[in-house]
Amino acid sequence: MMIAGIGCRKGVTARDVRAAIETALEAHGLAMTALSALATSEVKRNEEAIFLAGRDLDLPVLVIPNDALQAVSSSTISRSEESQAHAGTPSVSEASALAAAGKGARLLGARTVLGPVTCAIAISGDAP
Repeated sequence: MMIAGIGCRKGVTARDVRAAIETALEAHGLAMTALSALATSEVKRNEEAIFLAGRDLDLPVLVIPNDALQAVSSSTISRSEESQAHAGTPSVSEASALAAAGKGARLLGARTVLGPVTCAIAISGDAP
């Protein structure tokens, strides 16, 4: 399973979200078809653009509970003081991707930042 974790500032557009996902996938030499789902934090539950992007891409959007984000936060690569203060994790995108991908998941690299959106790609522990 491959998950794109999404973090963003308030009021982003679905186009912003899709562009960040495409940029992150491109950085790892992956196609959009490799993704199983998008994931974000409870704090971003009301960011309509994330859900619109999921619908446009025909991918489910998983909202990850805060305790699940905190459980994987020590495994994130990036560290944002703003993210820590607002969401309780050093990287919403990385922690969301890791938590959604499940036990033994790993990030393919640090989050990609494209304007107001961050995207991190994680694969499940049973992926090659």
